[in-house]
Amino acid sequence: MAIFTNKATLSYRGVTAVSNTVTGELVGALTLDKTALTSTYTRGSGITYIITLLNSGSSDLTGVSVSDDLGGSVRPLDYVQGSAVWFLDGVRQDSLTVTAEDGITFSGITVPADGSSMVIYDTTVSDSAPLSVGSSIENTATAFYGTVEASASFTVTAAAEPQLTITKALSPLTVTDNGEITYTFVISNSGNLAAEEEDGAVLTDIFDPVLTDLTAALDGEELSSGDDYTYDVSTGVFSTVPGVITVPAATFETDPDGSVEVIPGTATLTVTGRIALS
Repeated sequence: MAIFTNKATLSYRGVTAVSNTVTGELVGALTLDKTALTSTYTRGSGITYIITLLNSGSSDLTGVSVSDDLGGSVRPLDYVQGSAVWFLDGVRQDSLTVTAEDGITFSGITVPADGSSMVIYDTTVSDSAPLSVGSSIENTATAFYGTVEASASFTVTAAAEPQLTITKALSPLTVTDNGEITYTFVISNSGNLAAEEEDGAVLTDIFDPVLTDLTAALDGEELSSGDDYTYDVSTGVFSTVPGVITVPAATFETDPDGSVEVIPGTATLTVTGRIALS
């Protein structure tokens, strides 16, 4: 929309009279709304955006283009190639042109008189997206029709949660009858919140062959059978008590190229015992 002003002059017998100035507002027929199907994100997660174009005028608007900055110069979002679809008054169209340069641009859109068009497209969260608690991604979409512009932004926030993964190792890889082995479990947290006792993390494994004389330790501290874990020597089922395993949050460092390095927090559980093969 734009503000305009003007005034008039009246001339007679060599005299000029000037009117007062009037002010008006030019409201464009084209408006834009933007939303996403999720309000939070994690690294690598997908975000689907919906752009709705409305035409309140009495004529079709043809040749409309829409650009999305994908979150700005560091590009915290990547466009998923081939994902964009255009709907004209609810009917899918096949003629949308997509240009991936300085963000993403969709062109060749028609917005019918007193009607709407909708563009839906997918993005993924890139390695440049901020991940710490309170971080967010704001990206702006702008529609262009001649000299008319309409824009809207949408903000998603980094999910505040632990994100745990686990790896398992065995030492030694070969063992004799009644030999001692150690299972090592490394639990990594790439999330921005620690996994606390109230999160109730539980590690369960079935040792086959079963272990005897079993002991367990978490980050070098010996665990107590019954209080910290349970083990059934007849079935080989081992399980930690909910909440015994806690894992610190990850830390994040921004590299010179703008990418964010994730340094996971870790916790290490070791289980040692003897294998009776006969």
